[in-house]
This record gives sequence, C-alpha cells and structure tokens, in this order.
Amino acid sequence: MEAWAASQVFDGIGEVTVVLYEGRVCMLHFGSVEENEDRIKLWLKKHIGASCELRADWHPVHNEVFRELEEYAADERTTFTVPLDMRGTPFQKKVWQALQSIPYGTTKSYAEIAAEADSPKAFRAVGMANNKNPVSIIVPCHRVIGKDGKMVGFGSGIHVKEALLALEKAQAVSR
Repeated sequence: MEAWAASQVFDGIGEVTVVLYEGRVCMLHFGSVEENEDRIKLWLKKHIGASCELRADWHPVHNEVFRELEEYAADERTTFTVPLDMRGTPFQKKVWQALQSIPYGTTKSYAEIAAEADSPKAFRAVGMANNKNPVSIIVPCHRVIGKDGKMVGFGSGIHVKEALLALEKAQAVSR
C-alpha cells in the first residue's frame, strides 16, 4: 500500500500538501510535505494501516487537485470535484457533509452546523469534527465561525482561516 504526497504554492493560499491514497484525496495540509510528514504518517497508520508507505512524489491525480486549488485561488472555482477518501466517524462524516453545503464566501456558526447534522446541542462536537477534517479548503471548515461572529479554531491557525475567508469574500463581492 502506498500514499502519495506532493505540495505546491498558490497565490493567496500559500504552500499546500495533498496526500492521495488509491487516487483519492485523503489529506490536505498547509505547508510542505517535509513539514507535514510526521502528521501524515500518523494519520496513514491510524486510518489506512501500518503497512502503508508514504511516497513523497507526484501522482497523476495531483494535476487535477492542484488545478482545482489554483482555480479556487484565482476566483475561478467555488466548489471542488476531485475524488475524496474521507475517513472518520459517522458523526464526523455528517458534519463534513454539512460543511460542503456552506456557500462560497459565506459562513455558518458551529450551532448551525450542529443543527444540520441532526445534533443541535453538539456544537462543541462539531468543533472537534472540524478539527479532524483531513481535507480543509475542499471540505470548507474555515467557513465555520463562533455564534457571535468570532474567528475560533482552525488547525492551521486563525490567520489562515481569516485569509481564506477574506479571499472568498473579496472574490464573492467582485462577482
């Protein structure tokens, strides 16, 4: 078993590492492959198996993923069509599905996502599911904010969340 990891730098987003397993995106992290290597290997061991080897190399599907990310950064794409391999609990998968319904350039609160996931009181659990989202940007957990409008929680840092939201809002206004 092999997973493939490659990174590319995008205007407005920075460097992004994409990990593929069986031709599907299973992880997306900010930073280089080297910066994310330990995190990737731990995730692969937990979700795929200890025998899965990480290959820091380009896979043909990376072309499609990086093209869609480039289009996103250039205001030419608001949703993604690349194949995903989402591994998580049933609740996490419900939350991630709800995240994909948040329109580009807009936000929802953790409480709103909890209600959409049929667990209206589970807003803290929504935060934990967001934290476990392995493919941020593609499954847009950056679009979830506190009920009071505050920027809270993002694995790559609040500054990255704010930058992604600013990019989307600026582009949404120009449409």
